[in-house]
Amino acid sequence: MRATASILHLDLDAFFASVEQRDKPSLRGKPVAVGGVGDRGVVATASYEARKLGLHSAMSTSQARHLAPHAAYLSPRGDAYRQSSRIVMALLGELSPLVEPLSIDEAFVDLEAGGQDTSPEAIAGLVRELRAEIVHRTEGLHASVGVGTSKLMAKLGSERAKPNGQLIVPSGSERDVLSPLPANAIPGVGPATMDRLSRLGIRTVGDLREASVAELVRELGQAVGESLHVLASGRDDRAVSPRGEAKSISVEDTFDSDLTDPAVIASVIERDARAVAGRLTRAGLFARTVTVKVRLADFTTLSRSRTLSGATDNPERIAATAQALITGVRIGQGFRLIGVGVGGFAQAAQEELFVLDDQQASVAPVMEERQVASALRRGSQSWSPGAEVEHDEHGRGWVWGSGLGVVTVRFETRRTGIGPVRSLRADDPALHRAGLLPMEFDHPDEEAEPEHGPGWARLRPTSPTPDTGADRGTSTPGTSDPG
Repeated sequence: MRATASILHLDLDAFFASVEQRDKPSLRGKPVAVGGVGDRGVVATASYEARKLGLHSAMSTSQARHLAPHAAYLSPRGDAYRQSSRIVMALLGELSPLVEPLSIDEAFVDLEAGGQDTSPEAIAGLVRELRAEIVHRTEGLHASVGVGTSKLMAKLGSERAKPNGQLIVPSGSERDVLSPLPANAIPGVGPATMDRLSRLGIRTVGDLREASVAELVRELGQAVGESLHVLASGRDDRAVSPRGEAKSISVEDTFDSDLTDPAVIASVIERDARAVAGRLTRAGLFARTVTVKVRLADFTTLSRSRTLSGATDNPERIAATAQALITGVRIGQGFRLIGVGVGGFAQAAQEELFVLDDQQASVAPVMEERQVASALRRGSQSWSPGAEVEHDEHGRGWVWGSGLGVVTVRFETRRTGIGPVRSLRADDPALHRAGLLPMEFDHPDEEAEPEHGPGWARLRPTSPTPDTGADRGTSTPGTSDPG
């Protein structure tokens, strides 16, 4: 634990849903749920407006629709979320060389390692400008930020600051901040552990700190018992560690309707292999191991791997190997999930001395992309709700819904304001899927150096950020909505 609050934790608020609201002006201030939209779907993220109606992540979409039938239910747009995440992570990298991403929307930053002034006043000003710069560079997204003497205190700070706020937990206040919190505020205390603690009469972090270490060890085991007691006392010496090199790259598809056509299955594998190979190429890597994963209609999941005699980034080679790996797997009632992955990375390609004729093992000829898309749409919606589209006459927009041969599109972008809704034939030749709308600060090459070096907060004047939560203070944490 440090002498000054110099570890920052940033969490983008309701990230997926916020990106959708930013890009779709008509949904701003409205309940939005992002995730699977079919009967098997699960909510990945709910906007704050949707949370007030009882929606939350991991809830089934069918239950969510029952609670909030008028909310917008959208399919995820992974590329859009990665685009905004790259911008935010690059910005954090300008503050310090030590940035530890925890997920696409969350990271720790070691401000001390970046040479920042760690006085409370300076940190409060830095965080305000950081949040304003995020709004500017992402064209409207908001983040909650906590700063503390440890990872634990920084993360608790950001959680208490939600939504769209900031909280600096000063050195010396750790015990006072921790004591009244429920014990499950400590990382590692899940429902099962909380239940066992409750049987010991432990409900708050203060209770946990006052408990006997021997009692905790007897109930939870030595490693967990001792660790929780240390954290409950506010002692946390974990360093901010940049993420190590990726161990694997994979792509998975889950289908609204089980796939039973061997030609469609072969084509999905070929498409996923191209996506994986593209990511290998962008990372400058080659893979020795190919893995394929399938989930059957009865939820049985099979995973098979093969190590090649050389390293490759060739999409045809990856696809052929994956096809060979599922040879003999009975399709039965169908596949509900297919995934293709690679691992065992090398920095250079290695020619294989012997290449088995895996192409002979394909279960069916590969279909053209338009045929694959058509086949995947059978039994499900032709156009995913939320998908970006462009019409030759009406311009850019997004799919409101589809069915019975009709697709409804709202023609708007984050830069146009609320736009009109039009219903079109689903096979309208003038309607096309659209790529991402470019953003000024996006760096598609994840290895590229950021354009703006250290000192951005001082070089660019910023105006106050519109704030639903305002600053939560720099001495004593305030209360806020859960994030």
